[in-house]
Amino acid sequence: MTRLYKIAAATFMAASLSISALNASAAEWKEGEHYQVLDTPVQTGSPDKIQITEIFWYGCPHCYHFKPFVEKWEEGLPEDVEFVMLPAALGKSWTTHARAFYTVEALGGDKKVHDALFDALARDRKPLQTAEQLGAFLTDYGIDKDAFVKTFNSFGVNARMQQAQSKVRGARITGVPAMLIDGKYKTSPAMAGGEEEAIEVVNFLIEKERESRSAD
Repeated sequence: MTRLYKIAAATFMAASLSISALNASAAEWKEGEHYQVLDTPVQTGSPDKIQITEIFWYGCPHCYHFKPFVEKWEEGLPEDVEFVMLPAALGKSWTTHARAFYTVEALGGDKKVHDALFDALARDRKPLQTAEQLGAFLTDYGIDKDAFVKTFNSFGVNARMQQAQSKVRGARITGVPAMLIDGKYKTSPAMAGGEEEAIEVVNFLIEKERESRSAD
């Protein structure tokens, strides 16, 4: 009986410490310092889910370094959370690479294509600055070059670009990587104090939004 009591007490104490640590961590995240509330929320595509949007550029080394943290976090997402990627077009090269993202998406490219572009542009600094260069590079990853070039400036890709950049402007994004939480908040590794901290802030804001929805 004594042994069972000790086990139960130890379990309770561990749980209490875990909750205390979580509350202490959450208390550290301050509006205006570790995250910002958007003056005007931007629209999300999933009103029934809490949408988390990573804003990135394929050629950004900081985005490349943040990538494994985001991928690990994404593996454990609860059912009420949706994760999407959104390429920013804050410069000439950025615009070309943002078009590449939506072109690959339109052609049904999978994660290996996304990874290949990150490796080529952020890690290896390959000179892929035109639709033809990008299309030729991606033939090794199952993308047809002619289809890529044809789709690159298509109506569908143009529409997706306009929608994406409208959201970037609405959220007043000036650098990447950045994370939008349900169109209401934004944070980043730079704001939060690091990659792991940024993920913790995102989780904190997910819970904040979850509580807000349950109170409505």
